Amino acid sequence: MTAPLLQLTSVAKSFGAARALKGVSFDLRAGAPGQSEGLPEISLGLSQRHPRKPSAKPIAPGRGARKLETTMGSTFLSLHYHIVFSTKERRPFIKPNWRPQLHEYLGGTVRGLGGIPEIIGGVEDHVHLLVGLRATHCLADFMQELKKASSAWSSEKHESDFFWQEGYSAFTVSWTHINVVRQYIATQEDHHRKNDFVTELKALLDKNGVKYEEKYLL
Repeated sequence: MTAPLLQLTSVAKSFGAARALKGVSFDLRAGAPGQSEGLPEISLGLSQRHPRKPSAKPIAPGRGARKLETTMGSTFLSLHYHIVFSTKERRPFIKPNWRPQLHEYLGGTVRGLGGIPEIIGGVEDHVHLLVGLRATHCLADFMQELKKASSAWSSEKHESDFFWQEGYSAFTVSWTHINVVRQYIATQEDHHRKNDFVTELKALLDKNGVKYEEKYLL
């Protein structure tokens, strides 16, 4: 049986050390124990309204022409990513006694970078994140900062030789599949009783239509 999910509403925005919590996977949708009831649920849907300003100098219509509207429609977004990356050389650095703290720290870092961490999980040699990002995010820059901050924290607080692998895998997720991916991440310990990380990664790449050469997988 996997450890029960921990419900969080807020995660530190800074890159400071996260407090220790029990469990392996974090579901960040609902309120944490002890908080006032009635708090709104964090939504992963990043629908954003960006009203456009009318043109400063609209072109005057010609004789007989109908005047056109100068205000354009809003922009709506729903950008969700399933992100996976492992420790360097898939070394089993992430021990159970500090794994929950790492997952919480990753969630705080995601939020500090302006994203929404929906759930984070994994085992001793890799992590899975389901996150919502905005149109202004550059995925490569986001991942660089996320891995840099969490690697520094891990090596300073827990494992002096800790490093993440150089690359990562990221897959877009439609809103209709959010719960499926969330459940998959929540049950990582059960999943990896049968499959190792390489087998899992190959299956994810194949399912998402990503071509690869095995020598470049890790």
